[in-house]
Amino acid sequence: MIKTLYFRVVATFLAAVIVGLISTFFITTYVFRDELRDVAEEEMIANSKEILNIYSVLKGQDAEKYLNSISMMISYEISLYDEQGQPKHYGSSRKNDPIVISDEMVRAVRNGEPYRFVGGSLDKLVVGLPVQLGKERYAMFVHLSGSKWEGLMKRMLLISLALVLLAGSVFIFVAARYLVKPLRAMTEATRRMSKGDFNIKWSWPKRKDELGELAHSFGEMAAELKQMEQMRQDFVSNVSHEIQSPLTSISGFSKILRKNNISEEQRTHYLDIIQKESERMSRLSENLLKLASLESEHHPFYPKTYALDEQIRQVIVACEPQWSAKGIHYELNLPSIKIYADQDQLYQVWMNLVSNSIKFSPEQGTISITIRLTINEIEVIISDEGIGISLEDQERIFERFYKADRSRNRTVGGSGLGLAIVIKIVRLHGGTISVSSKPGEGAEFIVRLPGIN
Repeated sequence: MIKTLYFRVVATFLAAVIVGLISTFFITTYVFRDELRDVAEEEMIANSKEILNIYSVLKGQDAEKYLNSISMMISYEISLYDEQGQPKHYGSSRKNDPIVISDEMVRAVRNGEPYRFVGGSLDKLVVGLPVQLGKERYAMFVHLSGSKWEGLMKRMLLISLALVLLAGSVFIFVAARYLVKPLRAMTEATRRMSKGDFNIKWSWPKRKDELGELAHSFGEMAAELKQMEQMRQDFVSNVSHEIQSPLTSISGFSKILRKNNISEEQRTHYLDIIQKESERMSRLSENLLKLASLESEHHPFYPKTYALDEQIRQVIVACEPQWSAKGIHYELNLPSIKIYADQDQLYQVWMNLVSNSIKFSPEQGTISITIRLTINEIEVIISDEGIGISLEDQERIFERFYKADRSRNRTVGGSGLGLAIVIKIVRLHGGTISVSSKPGEGAEFIVRLPGIN
């Protein structure tokens, strides 16, 4: 309990409030002490003059009773000094901290000089007034028998501060729960995610403060982790599927080759299939390693300036066995253009795009390749007359292992990694790639790369 954020927030707030209230009490008392003392002094002088007026009229025991009663009523201690300097005290006396009245003070007041003495606090306030009773002159000193004003002010302050502390404590107990509620929810969500459960439905608080931003960011992180987990599962499933198919073929045909009753022609045919499936697995492994390297931060990148048009011509020549077998024609618009890029990586881009165009082009089809230079970019446009790509597939065609229209391209092979590698390389060069296509009308891929400034 003590280690929880809720307890710490409440304890910190209460400690801050208590320290603040104590400081406020002493500061307020110090600031208003002089003002309160002036008011008390004026009131004491006015009351003392009124007491003298009434006392001068009364005589004997009535005067004595009056001084005793009035001093008790207004919490004054009245000291009356005769001509010999002998005092008579009326009202409650200050036994613990008596006020010392010197002979000089008594003589000065008896000779007609009013006296005011202000000590460090209200209970040290003393007022001295001369008294003329017939032919005799007296000195009357009045001071507070108890700090009525200061005590009242302190009580008011203490009560006010106690109410503030009580109200603030109730508020922070409620507010702290509101503050830590999203944190508790995030803690619970984190525990579930650590166990592999990413199906978290949480209505994130709509607040603009730091906790709201944290909760919103946590929600985005949870969604991203869920997506990554789904991608991981799909990746494992796809890799297993891609590997299982050639392994099944290799295993099956290897068993057939063990038989002695097959012809040499059949044996050669089965060995060709085994070789192709082995090469397919090798390409899959190579593409997986290449894709993993591209997604890391340590993939080698060696850019240099070279002729882009010449590189694309080299790619077309390298693919001649594939396109010549289908009788495919090329329409080339390749002006001489220099580019600053990693030559080996871009070679892989053009090889993948051209190979895909050949795979999905019909017999005697046409592939068009155009290089176009804009103000800040170099555009490479590769289009074919193949089976095309649906709009739904275009949104996912660059995902790893995704194969557009699997039912129609089953015979052309491929692992679904080529375009994933292409988009990684293009983005690594600060470029973009887009596709425009309709089913049955071919596809057009446009690669935009930064030009040489």
